[in-house]
Amino acid sequence: MKILTIDDQTLVLLSLEKKLTDLGYEVITAKTGGEGIELFDIEKPDLVIVDINLPKMCGLDIVKYIKAAAIATKVMVMSGDTKEETILKGFDLGIDDYMKKPVSLNEVVARVRKLIGKPTTKEKESTTNGFIRENCIGVVIPCYNEEDRLLSDEFTSFVYANLGYHLCFVNDGSTDKTLDVLNKLSEGREDYISVYNCEKNGGKAEAVRQGMLHLAKNSELDYIGFLDADLSTDFKDFDDLVKTIETTDYKIVSGSRITRMGANIHKESTRQLISMTINFIIQKILGMKFKDTQCGAKIIDKESVPMLFNDKFITRWLFDVEMFLRMKKHYGEKAKKLICEQPLKRWVHADGSKLSMKDSLKIVFQLTKIATHYR
Repeated sequence: MKILTIDDQTLVLLSLEKKLTDLGYEVITAKTGGEGIELFDIEKPDLVIVDINLPKMCGLDIVKYIKAAAIATKVMVMSGDTKEETILKGFDLGIDDYMKKPVSLNEVVARVRKLIGKPTTKEKESTTNGFIRENCIGVVIPCYNEEDRLLSDEFTSFVYANLGYHLCFVNDGSTDKTLDVLNKLSEGREDYISVYNCEKNGGKAEAVRQGMLHLAKNSELDYIGFLDADLSTDFKDFDDLVKTIETTDYKIVSGSRITRMGANIHKESTRQLISMTINFIIQKILGMKFKDTQCGAKIIDKESVPMLFNDKFITRWLFDVEMFLRMKKHYGEKAKKLICEQPLKRWVHADGSKLSMKDSLKIVFQLTKIATHYR
C-alpha cells in the first residue's frame, strides 16, 4: 500500500515516513504542493496525507486536484489550522479525515489503518512515537567540558517523543571529550540532533549567539530557544514555555526560578543570596520588574533572532540582560509587553556549574559596564 505525504516541514515528513515504513507501508514524500501533485500523477497512491498551510499552494487546492482525478485515492488532512470553516470546506471537497496538530503518531496510524487497512508485509518494531507538532522548534544547548554531565539518554528520549524539535549542541571549545560525546549523540539522528563546533572557548554568551544565528538559517524553524546542558530546567517546563509563545504575541518567553507553592525549585543558599542582590541591580538597569533574568531556559520568536544576536555581547555571562536591553532599545516601552517571564515548576542547581563565586563577584562590575554601554 502506497502513501504520499505532503508537508513543508522536514521533521514532520521524516517522522511520518519512518513510522509508516516500519509498519509496512510504502511512503513517498513531498515538501511543496507542486511536487506533491507531480508525485500523485506518477505514483497513484492509495492515500494522501496533506497539510493545509503549504508555500505557494494551499492544501485544499491539492485536495481539489486529487478529487477531480476521479480515482479511489483516500485523502487525509493533517494541519495546525483548526478553524471550523477550513475543516468544513475540506469535507465539502471530499476529504476522508481531518487531523489537528499536535497529533500523536499512534493516532495517525490508527486513522490510516481505518482508511486503507493494514499492509500485507511484516511490521518492524518502531522507535518513532510521540506527537507531531504544529510548529518546529530549534533549541541551542551550549556545552563546555560536559563530557561527564551530559544526559544523552534524556535528550534522545525527548526528541523521539516530541517530533518537531531540533536540538543543536554548541561545543564551546571544550578541552575534554565533549565533542566526541556530542558527535556520538548526533550520529544517526542528524535530522533531530546536530552539533555546531566552536574551536575556541568564547564563553556561554558567544556559544549561544553562534548557535542561535546558525539555527536561524533553517527556514523550517518557527521558534528558537536555548537550554542549559545540565537540564536543570526540566524538558516539560521548556515545552510549557514553547506553548506560551505559540499561543500569544510575546517575542520572548523566559523561564523564571521563582520559589513558589507547588514548584520544586532548589538553589544553594549562598547562590540564592547572591542572586537576589544581583537581580535588584538588574531590575534598576532594565527598568523592568524581572524576578529572574538569568534562567538558562528561553524561547524566542525567530524573527527577533537577528536583532538580538547579530551583534556580539559585551559580557560572557550576562547576555540575557543585554538581550532585554536590546529589546527595549528596539521596541521602547512596548518591550515590556513583548517579554513574558514564566515560572518553572522545577529547577535544581546541578553540581559542576561553570559560574564560580569569584565570577559572581565580578558580575556587579560587568553590570556597570552593560548599563554604560546601552545607555
